[in-house]
Amino acid sequence: QVQLVESGGGLVQAGDSLRLSCAASGRTFSTLAMGWFRQAPGKAREFVATISRSGGSTSYADSVKGRFTISRDNAKNTMYLQINSLKPEDTAVYYCAASTYLALPSQDYYPYWGQGTQVTVSS
Repeated sequence: QVQLVESGGGLVQAGDSLRLSCAASGRTFSTLAMGWFRQAPGKAREFVATISRSGGSTSYADSVKGRFTISRDNAKNTMYLQINSLKPEDTAVYYCAASTYLALPSQDYYPYWGQGTQVTVSS
């Protein structure tokens, strides 16, 4: 089993930056492909970014390219999401997820999820 805990969310203004963290435990972190997803008010959960087991390959949703950066530190069993130039439309609960398969941009491939961290962006 895998346990995931997100942190780093908060209430910020448009243009600000945040760094979200996801701490993992339960199995060797380097064997897990990881992803970030988010769920905005009134909308379904959607793909944000993914990162391969080694950290050598990443992917992003079109809406966040150029502003978000996903990374991981396998020595610390932690994944990160650096969010710059925040927009009101980024307001959502952000979830980290883990997969024993590939880092695919679909929530269907991620059996392990954290509890989420709220990001609220005011204009």
